[in-house]
Amino acid sequence: MTSRGYRDLIAWQEAMKLVVLSHRIADSLPSTQRFALADQIRRAAISIPANIAEGYTRIHRGDYLRHLSIARASAGELDTHLDIVGRLNYGDAELRARALALTDRVSRLLMGLTRSLGGR
Repeated sequence: MTSRGYRDLIAWQEAMKLVVLSHRIADSLPSTQRFALADQIRRAAISIPANIAEGYTRIHRGDYLRHLSIARASAGELDTHLDIVGRLNYGDAELRARALALTDRVSRLLMGLTRSLGGR
């Protein structure tokens, strides 16, 4: 089995699933939210796997750790946006619950990856 780099990381794989779920949620929002909340959801979700990939391809461990920190912060941002969607009673509650659970999983995976690299 050959290594595909960051694509082999479970955190990246799960973050990519989260992007798909997040886009489904964003697409289901009312038209009044399409250019505000929906855009923020998409950007935060996309930032997670993008920063995992960018950090992985950096030469220095410190750069990698910084990008993992950014990815985890984006997961926190996404969690907040999804909570807002729920408080406003937008979209499918089951889909949102799945996205929130996956956001939590990705955040925990990122923390574990960070610790494995010597970060805090």
